[in-house]
Amino acid sequence: MQDEIVILGGGVAGCAAAIALARNGRTVRLIEREPTPRHKVCGEFLSGEALEDLDALEIDVVALGAVPIANVRLAAARRAAEAPLPFPAKSLTRKTLDTALLAEAKAAGVRVECGRSVESLTRTPAGNWQARLDNGVVREASTAFLATGKHDMRSFPRPDDPQRWVAFKMYYRLSPNQAADLDNASELMLYPGGYGGIQPVEGGIANLCWVVQQKYLARAGNRWDKFLLQMQKDCPHLAMRLEGAEPLLAKPITVARIPYGFVRSTTEDGLYCIGDQAAVIPSFTGDGISVALHTARCAVAAFLADEPAPLFQARLRTSLLPQMRLAEFAADGINNTLGRAVLPFCLRVWPGVMRVTARLTRVAAAQAPAASQAVCV
Repeated sequence: MQDEIVILGGGVAGCAAAIALARNGRTVRLIEREPTPRHKVCGEFLSGEALEDLDALEIDVVALGAVPIANVRLAAARRAAEAPLPFPAKSLTRKTLDTALLAEAKAAGVRVECGRSVESLTRTPAGNWQARLDNGVVREASTAFLATGKHDMRSFPRPDDPQRWVAFKMYYRLSPNQAADLDNASELMLYPGGYGGIQPVEGGIANLCWVVQQKYLARAGNRWDKFLLQMQKDCPHLAMRLEGAEPLLAKPITVARIPYGFVRSTTEDGLYCIGDQAAVIPSFTGDGISVALHTARCAVAAFLADEPAPLFQARLRTSLLPQMRLAEFAADGINNTLGRAVLPFCLRVWPGVMRVTARLTRVAAAQAPAASQAVCV
């Protein structure tokens, strides 16, 4: 049976698009490689824009246990600075969020296939899309949405990562004093070769994510545990936060080769790229989930307005570039030695700069593609 739309990837972007399309009366099939939702390398920060999008999808994050985040802190060496966020925010584990989104997609009538990898995505002579699964089954549709996150399809690769970033994620149960001190805050910590973030999530636990350039990881023997110790030496604030903490995973979840700053410029007719397949914003902004939801919402609006995929992708790139470039500029600042040394001191003098930076790097604040502007802004 041919579907009208096939969506590859059942993460935030794929599920958000599937739900919206199904509610608009479209026949949608969603294919997800994992059999069940799992923990992923993600800061799990939900900005104000992300919360609005999730509310529109009828996802009640408060009922799911989301934790309020009111403040942002920046720590480097022995200096730290704090400022209130300029928008409401929460945090929620990706496993919980993805589970809720998949359930909502099924409830909306989406044909969900989990535990199936897509080996190839090709065009037929008639112009339809064919997704060949790992079990040999072929799913055909006139339109496809590419939402495979950090996993690239061979025929539609993203550029290589020149910095060779490696990202890690670990859950901790902090000591009572440290948990109380972290309460309602998201902390960004700087160290040579990268940065990390820690914040509370549901269940009384904390999510620590960190990224590092491969050459710095190699100096620690390519051992995450040795580099984590080095991080704590370089950033005593992190060492303080983890004192007496209980790790809740046997080892961190890991992903490599993250093309930060990538924004897809165009694509083939009938293929809408969303989420990390559309744009990858530096992790320190905490805007990854918001980008996923924003690009999904705009792609759905463009499709429903009969805007061709290549035109949509080009317009989306134009709308995202200002925030993406600003985020890259800020990332360059925090990744150099001088920036790490002086930034916390400067922020103590003018903590409002954190509020300004947080507001300006909100990708969803960018102007939406013209054909779907009324829906996306």
